[in-house]
Amino acid sequence: MIDIKVPTIGESITEVTLLKWTKKEGDWVERDEVIAELESEKATFEVNAEKAGTFKPLAKEGDTLNIGDVLAQIDETAEKPAVIARPKQETPAAAEPAKAAVAEAPVTNVSNDIKATPVASAIIADKKVDPSSIKASGSGGKILKHDVLEALSNPGKKAFGNNELYSRNIRRDKMSSLRRTISRRLVEAKNTTAMLTTFNEVDMTSILEIRKQYKDKFKEQHGVNLGFMSFFAKACAIALGEWPSVNAYIDGDSIQYHDYADISIAVSTPRGLTVPVIRNVESLGMAEIEKKVLELAGKARDSKLTAEELQGGTFTITNGGVFGSLMSTPIINIPQSAILGMHKIQERPMAVNGQVMIRSMMYLALSYDHRIIDGRESVSFLVRVKELLENPQLLLMGKDPVKTLLEL
Repeated sequence: MIDIKVPTIGESITEVTLLKWTKKEGDWVERDEVIAELESEKATFEVNAEKAGTFKPLAKEGDTLNIGDVLAQIDETAEKPAVIARPKQETPAAAEPAKAAVAEAPVTNVSNDIKATPVASAIIADKKVDPSSIKASGSGGKILKHDVLEALSNPGKKAFGNNELYSRNIRRDKMSSLRRTISRRLVEAKNTTAMLTTFNEVDMTSILEIRKQYKDKFKEQHGVNLGFMSFFAKACAIALGEWPSVNAYIDGDSIQYHDYADISIAVSTPRGLTVPVIRNVESLGMAEIEKKVLELAGKARDSKLTAEELQGGTFTITNGGVFGSLMSTPIINIPQSAILGMHKIQERPMAVNGQVMIRSMMYLALSYDHRIIDGRESVSFLVRVKELLENPQLLLMGKDPVKTLLEL
């Protein structure tokens, strides 16, 4: 038997959580094949089989394990099965009755995604019942006639999930390593920084027009969509260069300045908030930024981010607008000194050159550590970001082309 142990993944990490097994007990595994996914306080990573053989798990999904604990065993002396079992394929003959049954079912307006008996489907269509409000009691989550009649007898009432109406059920789930780390860092940020938030608003009309005009060409040329993050990241990189304290850390009695912009992008995942880092944003083009955002967001959703991709940011951008947030006060991502909050773009009447016009506006919020960033610097930084976003041509070199020409 070969012991598969929890690997060492960093000096500060002492325990991990077993998220899931990708193999079942008794399965044959090849060498280097993925057998499990583990989650540390910083990232999710895979564990591979060190030898080929039959698989035997020694822990349960959700268990907390210490570095070096035996996770599973592989019997490398076992013989490889001649044929590895695969899901049985349905024969054409067996498929015919199924087709006939479908043909006999009544035609309704119920989506194909909803599993329901023909009678239940007919009642749903006739009474225009929202299928999501019906608690399915049939096998495999199928809606039965009784389920629809029960929903009709309780109009406007919907229980949580699969619970009964008037349920008093309480569930208790163990916090994951990632969620515990998020909790600790947020409380630490509130308790150890002199956090303050300043607000402004930006007219997004010009950026929306640019995206409308060039989005198809941009996608064709670069193979990636032109989003908002590249504009904000580029604007912040320019402003960070002009206001170095916003891009700095407090390190004991010293201030650590950074002559580059490593911008962390907050990404929401089912397991919690992660903040992967885009390195040297000041040196990247718009397409390069968009490609990196797409890559990191995809890795975050698939739990494939490495510890290196989550460390070392000098400034953070978070976008609550994708969830509909109109205004918020984001919490600093320590040891950084500031975080920019984007919000929902909303049409509002604005006074423009003495006239009332409908403009696409977004509120911006900059939370900052007042120990290192003064009010003048924080407000000036946010005003500069606003200026760059409302005049996207300035993102090319940070200055007005006409003023540059006139050496003003």
